[in-house]
Amino acid sequence: MSRAGDVPDRTLRYAIVGSGMMGREHIHALAAIPDCEVVAICDPDPESLEQGCRAVARSWDSNRGQHGGKSEIARFGKVHELVAAGGFDVAVVATPNYTHRSVVEPLLNAGVHLLIEKPLCTTVQDCKDLISLERRTAVSHKVVWVGLEYRYMAPTMRLLEHVSSGVLGRLHMLAIREHRFPFLPKVGDWNRFSNNTGGTLVEKCCHFFDLMRLVLRSEPSRVFASGAQDVNHLDETYDGRVPDILDNALVIVDFENGARASLDLCMFAEATKNEQEISVVGSLGKAEALVTEGLVRLGLRANGWFQCDEDHVGHGAVPSSVLEHGAHHGSSWRQHLAMQHAIRSGTTATVSTQDGLMSVAMGEAAHRSISLGRAVRMSEVLSS
Repeated sequence: MSRAGDVPDRTLRYAIVGSGMMGREHIHALAAIPDCEVVAICDPDPESLEQGCRAVARSWDSNRGQHGGKSEIARFGKVHELVAAGGFDVAVVATPNYTHRSVVEPLLNAGVHLLIEKPLCTTVQDCKDLISLERRTAVSHKVVWVGLEYRYMAPTMRLLEHVSSGVLGRLHMLAIREHRFPFLPKVGDWNRFSNNTGGTLVEKCCHFFDLMRLVLRSEPSRVFASGAQDVNHLDETYDGRVPDILDNALVIVDFENGARASLDLCMFAEATKNEQEISVVGSLGKAEALVTEGLVRLGLRANGWFQCDEDHVGHGAVPSSVLEHGAHHGSSWRQHLAMQHAIRSGTTATVSTQDGLMSVAMGEAAHRSISLGRAVRMSEVLSS
């Protein structure tokens, strides 16, 4: 196995750890990128392991005209076996949330580059433990990246360009709405219980809390939330247990720079056109992204009432093979491009484990707010 920093000028060899739905999305994204290959799959579930290997063969056939030996891909049931065998430069961890703490540790010790799917962990304490381990196992030019890929959706990226340009003036308000379908089935139905996921506001909404910090360029100071499980999964049982995951919530976040943000989440609202909508308002104007529709609007107060420019950005230059095999509009593909640039240029991760920690902490604060019926200061969560 190569140590980090040894691979800037040659093909990057990937190991996929966890080859369920998200792991296979990463496989198809990587197949559309030159100078990289998937050489190993690790998954304790035999069916998922087989599906992952088939996805590698199909995606390489589709994108490169030949599988190049991918039918002989190395297979492992345990991450320690993968690490012992070596032969890879980058590991993508797409295992169930509650396993991240134990799965990532041997990979950090191995010194390889890592992409860890969101959420980094299910609790703030586990995130802190992994960050401490990352520091202790630091290798020159090792990239450890957290998979908060919503940053890389084309409409969101265009929105971020407007924000960065300063055209909106000082930012004061950010509103995010996600009205979508219920949680999808997973192997062993692990995502039906908050103990496994970290709770809906960690599992699902860490993406949006990450975007809040990214857009507003400030740290959260206080969180107030209201939410419940009102519709979904109430008639399901697993080993005698009824799922306990929230299916709707409203969250308000105050930031240290005086800005405030809100999240409107509903997971029984699939009868809609735009799954995600983002609105940013500053002293000089407003920008909004209708993410699913691929539409970005920009309006400036100086131009008068109800005036705005519309920009149909779609999903950008995403390969069709990527769009066919993923539910994130090509953002996983863009994320891999960005991470590979960091690896080859010897720079640090754009989406760091600190970003992963903060997105989990904001979700944990929101859940605590719902339980306590009051606003929760971030210091309460981060110091516990």
